[in-house]
Amino acid sequence: MRALLLTLACALAGTAHAAPVKAFMSIIIDDLGQNSERDSRTLALPGPVTLAVMPDTPHASDFARQAHKAGRTVILHMPMDPATGPYAWHPGLPIEELARRLDAALIKVPFAAGVNNHMGSRMTAQPEAMAWLMGELQRRELFFVDSRTSAATVAAAKAQETGLAHVSRDVFLDDVRTPEAIEAQLRQGVELARKQGSAVLIGHPYPQTLQVLEREMPRLASQGIELIELRQMIAERSNQAMPAHGRHGRYSNR
Repeated sequence: MRALLLTLACALAGTAHAAPVKAFMSIIIDDLGQNSERDSRTLALPGPVTLAVMPDTPHASDFARQAHKAGRTVILHMPMDPATGPYAWHPGLPIEELARRLDAALIKVPFAAGVNNHMGSRMTAQPEAMAWLMGELQRRELFFVDSRTSAATVAAAKAQETGLAHVSRDVFLDDVRTPEAIEAQLRQGVELARKQGSAVLIGHPYPQTLQVLEREMPRLASQGIELIELRQMIAERSNQAMPAHGRHGRYSNR
């Protein structure tokens, strides 16, 4: 009996000090290619971070090459309406013009493993264009990240219908550009990852965002969070919608 009680006590003590259940997080930083100093600081973040490079920026090609050489995942941050510029997609443009702009943007951002939308609240709500895009990315063996800049997006739903490797964003880090607000969003990401097993966060190379990430990323492991590459997150989610984006793994907007 004494031996049994000792065994139970040891088991309970072990449970009390057990590490938290592991949850996964991926972080994407958008709008890169504009400023060499911010780009370099982003590249130096302590952990796997996906780097979304805008094609219509002065350092897009050079930074994409630099990031790829450093072993980071590079994706094309594709401008979509209401974004403007020579690469931007707009409702009403013929598929041939959308294809031309996508081709040009991918040339400008070498080594892109996938695409996410820059802005795009109007464009990602266009079923025909989004269906074409997902088929084209499938042909090119690229993945897609729905930044979810609008609740009306059908982008991830079309990716799911196509069978294209994809994920959807869960949390924006820096809609409010103060360290306190960004820390609160990061905590929201941690809580969500613990609740649903994973979380995808998107931020920008603002000084406040980089300051918070530089300090907090090394602390995530002690909170039971494992930072993973975006490709691993795609595999982890297996093209399923998270509860905030749909029901029973299927996206609500179809």
